Amino acid sequence: MRRWRKTRTGLSGSGPGALHKTARRRRLLQRITNMIHLLIAGALVAALYVVLVETLFKKSKCKGTADMTGKTAIITGGNTGIGKATALDLAGRGVRVILACRNQKKAESAINDIKKATGSNDILFMELDLGSFKSVRAFAENFLKSESKLDLLINNAGLVADGRTEDGFGIEFGVNHLGHFLLTCLLLDRLKESPAARVVTLSSMAYRWGKIDFDSLVTTKDLGSGRYSWQFFQAYCNSKLCNVLFTHELAKRLKGTNVTCYSVHPGVVKTELSRNVSLWQKVFIEPVARLLFLDPKTGAQTTLHCAVQEGIEHLSGRYFSCCAVEEVCAKAKDDAVAKKLWEVSERLSGLL
Repeated sequence: MRRWRKTRTGLSGSGPGALHKTARRRRLLQRITNMIHLLIAGALVAALYVVLVETLFKKSKCKGTADMTGKTAIITGGNTGIGKATALDLAGRGVRVILACRNQKKAESAINDIKKATGSNDILFMELDLGSFKSVRAFAENFLKSESKLDLLINNAGLVADGRTEDGFGIEFGVNHLGHFLLTCLLLDRLKESPAARVVTLSSMAYRWGKIDFDSLVTTKDLGSGRYSWQFFQAYCNSKLCNVLFTHELAKRLKGTNVTCYSVHPGVVKTELSRNVSLWQKVFIEPVARLLFLDPKTGAQTTLHCAVQEGIEHLSGRYFSCCAVEEVCAKAKDDAVAKKLWEVSERLSGLL
């Protein structure tokens, strides 16, 4: 027999209809709970995005207005990415720009783009392969013979890859540090002839994870290698630490001259830096890059700040990020390590 119970609204059954209503309420409650979870997850993702945009992917703007008309600049790797954006800006300021790079076809294309954008015809290509001491020396000789002045040397080129240079060095150490070291040393006398010259070397926040094993460097001519991506990323970090230490020591050696120098973290920029990584890594990196990475023009702002901003001469040897000087960790300003790296680099590059 069906049982009935009295309620304020009348008689209510405890049979199938009531059970159906209870199940429906549970499903509705579950949907509301799921929606709340989705909203919370969305809010967390949005908050993370804001934090990343304001820190790791923070934008900045060069505000320097110094008159650069008639100055001469060399930009390594100036045919693409940050280098090209830097060249375009400097050309627009009246600077004579030399694109120092390997690929003549890309360089000529970049020159055409820059000429169209700025109206300047004072841009030219000079071949330079930083992975070859012979090429670096030939470039320096050619430049010194054909150009009477040098006001800006921007050591911009860099890569993440595995392999060896023409001279047998690990390619990241050889290109990112040693090639630029030799180039800078060969051009220092010409830089000193300028009333106020600057050397800007692109490093990276990745220097924080770098380390220098001098014993390994002498025996293997490398600061890390391997077939796995994490191994050559570590080598990249090591080379970026070299960039900061090189600038630290260079400033000491330039004290009393009219040449100042700066190392730069350009930001996390969408460039061809990782063109040598594997396909699956590109598949992972590309969506993130499109969403968060800075474009080359934004990435060039701190380089430009160090190239044209007046009043930063007293900060020679320092590290800049987001158009402002930034303190580096202890290992990146170790005087003894910086001096030893310089001396080892002199020997390895044949300067001694």
